[in-house]
Amino acid sequence: MLQQVLQNKEKVFWALFLIGLLVCIRLFENQLFYDPFLNYFKSEYAHLPFPRINIFKLFFSLGMRFYLNSVISLLLLYVIFKDKKMIKFSMLLYMILGSVLMISFIFVLNFFGEENKMTLFYIRRFLIQPIFILLFIPAFYYQKQIKK
Repeated sequence: MLQQVLQNKEKVFWALFLIGLLVCIRLFENQLFYDPFLNYFKSEYAHLPFPRINIFKLFFSLGMRFYLNSVISLLLLYVIFKDKKMIKFSMLLYMILGSVLMISFIFVLNFFGEENKMTLFYIRRFLIQPIFILLFIPAFYYQKQIKK
């Protein structure tokens, strides 16, 4: 195993670099993105009203964050698997899932807001965290193993 890692130093370097970028997005989220829900969901939000938000600014910020996480995740998939068909399929999945999540977030926020805080919390979680990469890597690895 160690022998294999040493042979793929460049692959390991790029994978670690891309993971580092995902970590940096998380570490500097307060400075990079507009999201009044960051502090709101860290507090005792169950009994608090929603913070004041600029819906267009929030939509743009969540969209940019999802886009950055998606691009980095797609690059990570490419580094790991070197399969362009897989990347195209993943890109399609990211576009569909991102669109559905963004529409759901805005819909829940505008029409159900205060009553569905937990729904909003989890939809937002999928938008701001690179959760899909945690699903795609094992799934694609398993698929490759089955093909062999």
